Amino acid sequence: MDFPTLSIQLLNALQYGLLLFLVASGLTLIFGIMGIINIAHGSFYMLGAYIAWSLAGALNGFWLSLLLGVALTLILGIALEWLFIRHLYDKNHLQQVLMTYGLILIFSEMRSILWGDDVYSLAIPEFLEGSIALTESLNYPIYRIWISGVCVLLALGMYYLIRHTRLGMMIRAGESNRRMTQALGININLIFRFVFALGVSLAAFSGMISAPVSSVFPGMGNQILILSFVVVVIGGLGSIKGAMLAALLVGLIDTFGKIVELRVLGVPILPELAGMSVFLLMAVILIFRPQGIFGKA
Repeated sequence: MDFPTLSIQLLNALQYGLLLFLVASGLTLIFGIMGIINIAHGSFYMLGAYIAWSLAGALNGFWLSLLLGVALTLILGIALEWLFIRHLYDKNHLQQVLMTYGLILIFSEMRSILWGDDVYSLAIPEFLEGSIALTESLNYPIYRIWISGVCVLLALGMYYLIRHTRLGMMIRAGESNRRMTQALGININLIFRFVFALGVSLAAFSGMISAPVSSVFPGMGNQILILSFVVVVIGGLGSIKGAMLAALLVGLIDTFGKIVELRVLGVPILPELAGMSVFLLMAVILIFRPQGIFGKA
């Protein structure tokens, strides 16, 4: 593999890893802070893409569809927490899995009723349509660079929110000891409602910005959900910096695992089999550090 091709694949891995972080960060907030196993998280990613496609067509504008879509998914997250999730805080993980699996079925049927089972495409905004020349023959899309930049800005924003604000202090207190936090007069139920809505909107926003490069199709949230759980396990529950590092590692391994031809005793291994390296990495982390890279023991 020559240097220009390697550079493009590194940029692809970085962009994919950062997008995966954006999805997984919402999951790690819900899983790590609230203690809720939310297997419906991939459905929010899918809904975000479909909402962006619908609003972009109705409003004839990508940016307005993003703003309105984020607002709608925040409202959706608040409603879901009040209707369903708040009843799961004192339940065991099996009940959480069953409830959120029910949400997957509901969202899947709703998607089929509202949008059908076709594949849709969303146009890239005009001023992000171009590309940057890496060499005389190789270019890299500006839109993918924009996605990476947005993900980095949101990562910095989340880190500042959790570590350097009063709200973040209350979130961390609720994670450590929910009852003591309530005894101090903090409305932890309201805090958790905000955390869940934030997690939903992050997943949906990820689907919105990825729609122009990955298309909009049924089941698009399934694979991203599996990899998001891998990121959470590797990085550590509730750790934003752990999710970032793990997402970048998964992005690199997944991207290069699909393009690098591996051989064992001279026999080529299919890229699909090479992709198992992501799960092998997770297995190694679980063996030597079960709490994840930055997770608490």
